[in-house]
Amino acid sequence: MRRLVDRLFRLATGLCALGALGLLTAIAFTLVARGLPALGRGSAGSTVGASLGLGGVLYPFLGTLLLVMTALLVATPLATALALLESVYLRGGARRALRIWLYVANAVPSILFGIFGLLFFVMFLDWGKSWLAGGIVLGLMILPTITVSLAERIAALPTRYRRAAAGLGLTRSQIIWAVLLPQSWGGLVSGALLGLARAAGETAPIMFTAVVFAGATLPDGVRDSPVLALPYHIFVLAQDSFDPAAQIQLWAAASVLLALVFGLSLLTLPVRLRLSEEARNG
Repeated sequence: MRRLVDRLFRLATGLCALGALGLLTAIAFTLVARGLPALGRGSAGSTVGASLGLGGVLYPFLGTLLLVMTALLVATPLATALALLESVYLRGGARRALRIWLYVANAVPSILFGIFGLLFFVMFLDWGKSWLAGGIVLGLMILPTITVSLAERIAALPTRYRRAAAGLGLTRSQIIWAVLLPQSWGGLVSGALLGLARAAGETAPIMFTAVVFAGATLPDGVRDSPVLALPYHIFVLAQDSFDPAAQIQLWAAASVLLALVFGLSLLTLPVRLRLSEEARNG
């Protein structure tokens, strides 16, 4: 009986995995099939009609890259500090409390980050819509993902590394810089890429703080310096999907966003494989 239940469970798991994979493949195929012809018509690099929001996906793509790179610069040092605090300095209940806070923060709906950015950066600091505000909000949103990934990698390191370093007379800070961080960089990179893949597709955190649909190119300052972004571009165009011109730009933008997110996610694969290999050999 137990074997039958086990086989049925494996069968159900396999069917669910195949269903999810098939659905994802169908969505990706549809986006590519409809997006590539739109890109081939020159919509990718065209700037004609940009004030109408139908001038191509070049500036939305560049704006998205600017936002996610800003988010990376904001989140990486904070995540490194939090991961070291959780793995090295805290003990007992304080460590558990920080880990619970990270999991809770990771589950906060993205629109709440957008509202926070609207209230603090746009209204309180009077920045208006700014690419920097959007990048900071995205960085705060992906902070728990990067922190947990790095902390788990540090926790997975063999304890003999720390003991050997302590036996050589290294201080705690020297152990961090000479042993823990060099041996854990894969977790940081993996978490950062996964976080960026999520940030690249978010609409709610940036629609209140950083982006407009048309009339912006590359920012030349911080205050009142919005950008275009692929997720928001798709969101607005989808509301006017009966317009043939909007449909062309919609599919083009969707295919570019898919390629960006897929590329960031794919970059995590060799890092994950290396981490698994090191774990088996460790």
